[in-house]
Amino acid sequence: MISKYLDRANLNVDVLQVEQALVELDNYLAESDNTHGAIWSFRIPELGEGGACSLFGHLQDEPFELSQYIEYSEKNSLSLSQLQTIVQFIKQRTHVDWFGVYQNTKTGEGLQLLKLAYIGAPSRPLFPINTLFSQTSNNVQVAMSGHGRVINNVQDYIASGGEYYTCDPKVQSESCLPLFNEKMQCIGIIDAEAFRNDFFTAEILALLIAVCIRIPQYLP
Repeated sequence: MISKYLDRANLNVDVLQVEQALVELDNYLAESDNTHGAIWSFRIPELGEGGACSLFGHLQDEPFELSQYIEYSEKNSLSLSQLQTIVQFIKQRTHVDWFGVYQNTKTGEGLQLLKLAYIGAPSRPLFPINTLFSQTSNNVQVAMSGHGRVINNVQDYIASGGEYYTCDPKVQSESCLPLFNEKMQCIGIIDAEAFRNDFFTAEILALLIAVCIRIPQYLP
């Protein structure tokens, strides 16, 4: 499964490192003391003109409700709880500044990436999955291609013409990796952000890939 994931995501990471990370993740999830509750409601930023960028630091008055997009049920609460626990695992093991899990979701405005669990500053909850939005969004590019993106210098990446959606201007490094179903179709992404360059080492990428392999079984 690890090799299939790496091939499909177009990533070059040592398989043994990912295997070790999977063991670490599974041990963490097996400990009931590590469990975190589901987050069904969260604050989100105001969007800029045309929704092209978030107005960082300015929050909407009303919180975003996940129940508008997925059924509020015991089963889905358990799924969201598992995802939030995985988010905490990544935070504890890597000290990343922001981390989130998104699922491809059909909405009234078309197919979008829906944020299900995260830790860090408030951020945009939905990203339209379409060619137009992909021109300015690294996340959507990954969702559409299924190829991971590891950016260890955001400024250089943008200067070279790379697609990038800026929410928090402090972000200097970002990794956006795909989630796959059993047919290796992209069904979502994870997004990790750090406030310094060269954050995403091989060891940290192995941990991120490990959670990408496990997350699909917990999606609502």
